[in-house]
Formats: sequence, C-alpha cells, structure tokens
Amino acid sequence: MSRRPIFAANWKMNKTTSEAKTYCAQFGNHVIDPTIADVVICPPFPSLHAVRLALPTAIGVGAQTVANQLSGAYTGEIAIGMIADAGCTHVIVGHSERRALYHETPALLAEKLERVINEGLTAIFCVGETLSDRENGQTQAVLLTQLQGSLKPILAVLSDRWQQLVVAYEPVWAIGTGKVATVDQAQEAHDFIRSTLKGLLGPIAAKGIRIQYGGSVKPDNVKELMAQPDIDGALVGGASLDPESFYEIIKNGVTQ
Repeated sequence: MSRRPIFAANWKMNKTTSEAKTYCAQFGNHVIDPTIADVVICPPFPSLHAVRLALPTAIGVGAQTVANQLSGAYTGEIAIGMIADAGCTHVIVGHSERRALYHETPALLAEKLERVINEGLTAIFCVGETLSDRENGQTQAVLLTQLQGSLKPILAVLSDRWQQLVVAYEPVWAIGTGKVATVDQAQEAHDFIRSTLKGLLGPIAAKGIRIQYGGSVKPDNVKELMAQPDIDGALVGGASLDPESFYEIIKNGVTQ
C-alpha cells in the first residue's frame, strides 16, 4: 500500500487575516501536484475562512484544535460544525502545547478525535515525548500511553474510517528548539507507532495510516527524514511561517 506524503503548516498563534491572505497569494503561486503530496495550512481560527477562499482547492485547510462539545455554553470554544462550515478539511488534535498548557488528557483528546472523524474531516493526532522522558528511556512507554489512551475509546469509530487519521510524531524537545531527532531516532519512533497502530487497528490500517514527523523540520533536513520507510510527511511549525520555506520543505520532501 502506497502512502501519499502529507505536509501540514501549523502557524500556531501567528499572522493576522491580512497577513494570512498575503501568505496564501505567495504560496499559491507554486504548483503542487495533489497526486504526489497532500498539503494543509493550519492558521489561527479567525483566518480559517479567508485562507480557504485564498488557496487552491487542492490545498487543505486545518484548524489547530477543536472543542469536545458540539455546541452550548462553552465560552471561547470552537465546535467542529463551525470548523467544517469555515471550509476546513483537517484538524490538529493533541499538540504538545495543548497537552502541556491546557492540560488536555488522552480521554479528552479521544472525544475530540471522535468529533473530527464523525464530521468527515481528517484528524492530525500528535504524540511525542519530553526530553526527560527520552533521557529516562520512557519514549515508547509515553507513546503507547498517548496512542492507547486516545484511540482505544474510539476503535469502533476508527474501524472503517482509519483513513481519516494521520498521526504526527513530535518529540517535544525538538519543537521550536532547532534540535531534530536523528534519522534513526525518528524512524525508531515511527516504527513503534506503526506497530502500536497494528495492535489497535490491524495490519491494513497500520500500513495505510500516515505518520508525520514534526520538530524543527526545515528544507535542509526534510529529505533525509522522508527517506525513512515509516516517515510519511511533516508537521511544520516555525519554518512554515514563510511561504517559500514551507514550499521548499514540500519540494525537497517529495524529491527522492
């Protein structure tokens, strides 16, 4: 089974709507064959609809998080129906910053994943260990807890809709630090994630689910990462804020 690479730009809390439109005008000048790679731009909530209108339809638009409730008295939250109505195709769930700063638990993330998948969108589910976890030899234990804690509760949902799940491995110690996991470290983690998915969802789903790498991905290191058998793309933070840099990451990542 061939897995089409997927590259996602996570802008985090950056860019006004006018800045987002300028970015899209520049990025849209580049031709990206949708049969070769999926590309997703994830701006802040206020810019979602504007970005959707400004980009070619072949490029996906993603939200950076979603509420676990469908509607109601939840001030400041954004429901999945609102995200879909803005034209989104993807939603990031469980980014390490959401886990650490907003105390999102595996059970809560399971609810969010279920909302995204039931709405027909694709979830980019983030997992990854801290530096202390890695130094203490706990990388696999942490990944196992994160994967099982959020995927086991929704196995019935995923059983025939696993194609709507992308996993992003982001070692927390490499996010925005300039540090990158070695190729061997990244591949080892991705291989473990795929073997865990096999145990949860079976061999067909495990072979087909795409696993991105995230953590200081740049144009000059993406090619080596993408050459690994279990790395299927990149979730890019800081380097995606410049449209030319993000395009170079995509171009270098699909050129082998």
